Amino acid sequence: MIAMMYLVLTALLALNVSKQILDAFIIVNESVEQTNENFSRKLDNTYAKFKIQYQMNPNKVGPYWEKAQVAHKLSRDFNKYIDSIRVVIVKLTDGYDTYQEAQKVELKNVKRKDAYDRTTTFFIGTSHDGSSGEARVLKNKIDVYKKKLLELVDAKYRNTIKIGLDTKGPFYDMDGKSQPWEMHQFYRTILAADVTILNKIKADVYNAEFDVTNNLFSAVSAEDWKFDEIKAKVIPKSSYVFIGEEYQAEILVAAYDTKSNPDVRYVLGSDTLLPSNFKNATKIEGSQGTVTLKLGGSSEGLKKFAGIIKIVNPLGDTMIFHFKDEFIVAQPGLTVSPTKMNVFYIGVENPVDISVPGGPERVNPTISVGNIHADGKAFIVSDLPVGGREAVITVNAVFSGKSKNMGTKTFRLKRVPDPIVTVSGYRSTDGFIDRNILISNAALIPVFPPDFDFKLTYTVTSYTFVAEGSGGDVNQIKVTGNRLTPEIVKVITGAKRNKRIWFEGVTAKGPDGERSLAGIGLKIK
Repeated sequence: MIAMMYLVLTALLALNVSKQILDAFIIVNESVEQTNENFSRKLDNTYAKFKIQYQMNPNKVGPYWEKAQVAHKLSRDFNKYIDSIRVVIVKLTDGYDTYQEAQKVELKNVKRKDAYDRTTTFFIGTSHDGSSGEARVLKNKIDVYKKKLLELVDAKYRNTIKIGLDTKGPFYDMDGKSQPWEMHQFYRTILAADVTILNKIKADVYNAEFDVTNNLFSAVSAEDWKFDEIKAKVIPKSSYVFIGEEYQAEILVAAYDTKSNPDVRYVLGSDTLLPSNFKNATKIEGSQGTVTLKLGGSSEGLKKFAGIIKIVNPLGDTMIFHFKDEFIVAQPGLTVSPTKMNVFYIGVENPVDISVPGGPERVNPTISVGNIHADGKAFIVSDLPVGGREAVITVNAVFSGKSKNMGTKTFRLKRVPDPIVTVSGYRSTDGFIDRNILISNAALIPVFPPDFDFKLTYTVTSYTFVAEGSGGDVNQIKVTGNRLTPEIVKVITGAKRNKRIWFEGVTAKGPDGERSLAGIGLKIK
């Protein structure tokens, strides 16, 4: 599509150089530049894959890799030359003092992008066929580049390579007369077109380099490695082993031929097996490209091992791959926790016992909300948010200096139950209260049942005192605080026996904020 736009714009130049055509050239040139950037990244990816194959098998891939490097240098040098031409014509056209100034200017910012006098002199010179200008130099470099690039490809594949960069023609002017490549491309061609033509040549160079490099890459024998990465794999059935059981794992080379058997050896208690100690290590027998490692769990703790896999590639070369892994041996243990009792109370310090089998150096729990900290051998959960619904504890244990995640546990969050309001130590269930005791201990105190395990303190902040009057009427006194006021004491002192009194609308404040509590009703003895 970009090539078609370029041809149309070149034809329009012969008719009229309008602002719209200049703008169109800028758009096409920017598209070609973007295409060149994409081609460059695509080539980098191809060379990266090529290099992997070369590193895995330099003896076989080496000749092809070296030719690819030649192709890369030829193309890189040629494109640098084209870039230098682009800078020179911008410098000549806009009259910049230095090469460096012109190098920074984008086509859209060139002032005389519609000029062709200085560029024609530069490319064509004083000759009638362009032989005395830079266009002839460029043409010769193109021909040499094509020749050297094709020489890198096996002769039987050269006719499949689409090099492009045609300098032979035939080429014709607007009157249908034959003309040389130099005149066809650069005679009386405005600067905007010249820059676009040069970037189009760069695109053809990238395309030629890509085709040649892919041809060299595909020429590597089908017997060679065809994947991007090869490495040792340890696949354990379990990394947690109880005393008396054994650790089992499959060790294999990913994507390797199952018809061959690797030579596998390992050592215990190490992170690395040196090739020099390979013969002294324990050998593992296997088949179909894999071996099964079995290690006894005779003692508790973190166990580790390391080893080497030796395989022979299709060319007969021996390749070495290292592997390592670790596992935990622990005593069997059992923890039974009723799910519906996994509760933390808000506003109190909740004790938690956390144990990890296997003898870890330390246990590091974290909690999703609130705070958890050590308290001797146990832990305390506190500062839980009012209104929260659940908290998740995550436990990490450290074995041999390495931290391992041991799992999580979810707890529901609940408010502590309401305390019971007492006055002078009496509750509603007590029925009668001596007026002298009531007056002498004149305060409302919230208390929790004896079987409630948390030590909490709530303080009454307000209540309403209600008492039966002598004529059947009702006295109501609202109070702030928890003490009996002189007015209430007077009512109690003057009350007759068996008269009822109530403490209603009780509000108390505790660690989790204020709450309303059930009142208390008694009779005067």
